[in-house]
Amino acid sequence: MSRKIAAFLVALGAFMIFEWINLGFNLADGHPTGFYVVHGILIAVNIVLGLVLMFLGVRALRVR
Repeated sequence: MSRKIAAFLVALGAFMIFEWINLGFNLADGHPTGFYVVHGILIAVNIVLGLVLMFLGVRALRVR
């Protein structure tokens, strides 16, 4: 994997984590419970995906 792609993965992972945590804090009150359950699952899955992308990018940067 090239250094550009590895750096892109790190940046994308960091952006995903920041964006989804920000969304979690910005959810307005007054929605049904199902809304919060679905968005909580989406946030958790996307944070895990962001961490995986960052891990792969950092690992690729360290190999080179």
